[in-house]
Amino acid sequence: MQDGFVKVAACTPRIRVADVEHNAQACAKAIVDAAHDGAKLVVLPELCITGSTCGDLFWQGALIDVARDALLSLADETADVDALVIVGAPVRVGAKLYDCAVVLCHGAVLGVVPKACVGGASRHFAPGPRQVVGVDLGDGEPVPFGTSQLFLHPCVPAFAVGVEFADDLRAPEQPSVAHALNGATIVACLGATSEQIGRAAYDRMLVTTQSARLQCGYVCASAGWGESTTDFVFSGHNMVVECGHVLAESAPFGDGVATSEIDVDLLDTQRQRDALFADKQVLGKDEYLVSEFFVEPEKTELTRTVDPHPFVPAGEAERAARCEEVFAIQAHGVARRLEHTRSKAAVIGISGGLDSTLALLVTVRAFDLLGLDRAGIIAVTMPGFGTTSRTKGNATTLADALGVQLREVSIAASVRQHFADIGHDESVHDVTYENAQARERTQIIMDIANQEGGLVVGTGDLSELALGWATYNGDHMSMYCANGGVPKTLIRHLVGYVADTCGNEVEARVLRDVVDTPVSPELLPANEDGTIAQQTEDLVGPYELHDFVLHQVLRNGARPRKVYRLARQALGGTYDDATILKWLRTFYRRFFSQQFKRSCLPDGPKVGSVGVSPRGDLRMPSDALATLWLAELDELG
Repeated sequence: MQDGFVKVAACTPRIRVADVEHNAQACAKAIVDAAHDGAKLVVLPELCITGSTCGDLFWQGALIDVARDALLSLADETADVDALVIVGAPVRVGAKLYDCAVVLCHGAVLGVVPKACVGGASRHFAPGPRQVVGVDLGDGEPVPFGTSQLFLHPCVPAFAVGVEFADDLRAPEQPSVAHALNGATIVACLGATSEQIGRAAYDRMLVTTQSARLQCGYVCASAGWGESTTDFVFSGHNMVVECGHVLAESAPFGDGVATSEIDVDLLDTQRQRDALFADKQVLGKDEYLVSEFFVEPEKTELTRTVDPHPFVPAGEAERAARCEEVFAIQAHGVARRLEHTRSKAAVIGISGGLDSTLALLVTVRAFDLLGLDRAGIIAVTMPGFGTTSRTKGNATTLADALGVQLREVSIAASVRQHFADIGHDESVHDVTYENAQARERTQIIMDIANQEGGLVVGTGDLSELALGWATYNGDHMSMYCANGGVPKTLIRHLVGYVADTCGNEVEARVLRDVVDTPVSPELLPANEDGTIAQQTEDLVGPYELHDFVLHQVLRNGARPRKVYRLARQALGGTYDDATILKWLRTFYRRFFSQQFKRSCLPDGPKVGSVGVSPRGDLRMPSDALATLWLAELDELG
């Protein structure tokens, strides 16, 4: 459970209806196998000790008594299993029979949780009470009984388990809501629902939606095809879900095993950040009984998929939909600002690079939305000491293809005059040499905007802002920053998406070449062959890796050790450990030291769940130190 990852398993043993002894052995084997695979939470289906299709046999006292004895024997038989185990069985309390989940750990019965919503279809079971009372299962020791129970690991407080049934989940008022508000990060869901056309998709939708609403994990175990087929067939469709995402799933009529790792630390962090959740969270747990269990908090080897590109959907159709959605957000943001300021012109410094290309495309769409003439868009190319013919050519060709106004203003003479004014040697290619060019370009487009009564649309993106890779009061500044919420890895796909859908051969060719051009500020002289000499990713690191880290740090709140582990899992085939650590240090060092630039960013639309705006997304002091974070990285190597 290191770094908050809890390995869980949902298992459907092959049972025989009413053959309790056989079923108990099948359950024991499934539990042992799952634990041997590293699972610390094992969930079995509803009524799997007897079978859920016993019908009126549930009124036979012999069956219920044998099931009770089998539960106690199962607890003894799995006493050496280092896992929290939840198994379905009928339990008689007084004169009533309940459909229950029995919670076992190291030979002890920690609690019995009855189904709350039995529905009209069941005439055999009574609905379970919320209030927890003690009941005797036959060994003389009272066991907690009731729906208001949680099971908590004392050394890993974020590992807290609540129990509900599939029928409870389909009810208007689900027990899982109360479980989550009382601290449960994982809900064990026991089911025995017959298979029908569309059932798997419906259940998947239901579980993913509920886990997203409650910001929790779900471990769902469903009855399989050992059940009676008199009128129904059961498929053993099991799932492990985390906050709306399916981590593992057994296909209907498959092997009946779904296993993965739920990140309980992530769930706990997300709840802390969600004011709506925190406002409703119960602190006293007055009505809930919390039973502690202990399993060894061993390091969990990750089998779950870690997305190497968290800002970019994997599927082509989903990626295209994401691109269209992002364009709509950006374009409407620019359009609203133009409308509010009554601007009929927009000024953009274009370089032939990714960021300025996207800003230009967004501004064109904004003008189209407002019904404005694209000639009101002034694209300014400002060649300097490092400008190459490739990027300049792409910038001018694109402006012509889009029908916007193109202006060229060389900055060479004005920057040389500035060097003379401040006494800087032009042969010294230091930060002054570079930043003077960036600030001159910003001055030019700001003044053109004043001339034209227009608005300067900024080009800097989310990845650059996170790293502080922007010249203060240079490309750092604009009147509205269209790209400030878009990470670099997504920008490539946005530009590529327009290339694929624009229907203009010239525009598409230029856009594809922009995507293929190395990222560069082009502030240092080009190579002798005219190619770009200054490549950003050689200086600050690969954006692919930085965007991954950015998502883990800002969206998930992961600490450096965990970020490193996840980066190795996701990108280890691309970067070796030393390279990952090197650029992780760079990320943290720059992220902390460059906050002062983010503290005075211009307005810009938030696009996704990660942002660095000082007006809400990232309220961070400019003088905070990265010492703690860097020290943790130093411990790793």
